[in-house]
Amino acid sequence: MFLVEDNRADIRLIQEALKHSTIPHEVITVRNGMDAMAYLRQEGDYVDSPRPDLILLDLNLPRKDGREVLAEIKSDSDLKRIPVVVLTTSHNEDDIAQSYELHVNCYITKSRNLNELFAIVKGIEDFWLKTVTLPSES
Repeated sequence: MFLVEDNRADIRLIQEALKHSTIPHEVITVRNGMDAMAYLRQEGDYVDSPRPDLILLDLNLPRKDGREVLAEIKSDSDLKRIPVVVLTTSHNEDDIAQSYELHVNCYITKSRNLNELFAIVKGIEDFWLKTVTLPSES
């Protein structure tokens, strides 16, 4: 799983929620959009990075925002099949509409309630890592 999130507290909470997973997986985290694209394109420090099965993407990121990252992922023939879940605090209807226009697979608004956030992350894990059949890397 690839987490693109700039808020340290949210990173810790999401990682904590995933610690109780029944599926073994590694969570790779970057804190800005430029690093996200370098990782996904295996550039620079990320030349040997594995391809993630799922991307959790915040919208409000430094250096390159999540909307730009989403647009680049979904327009790149090597990356577009990776499911992207926008996980953000934004309830803005324009953000939601734009994300779906850019072909996001799912848009979820983060809760500030700890139990609700854990339930959201567990739901993402259950659906995207247990239930869904994803394409193999090609």
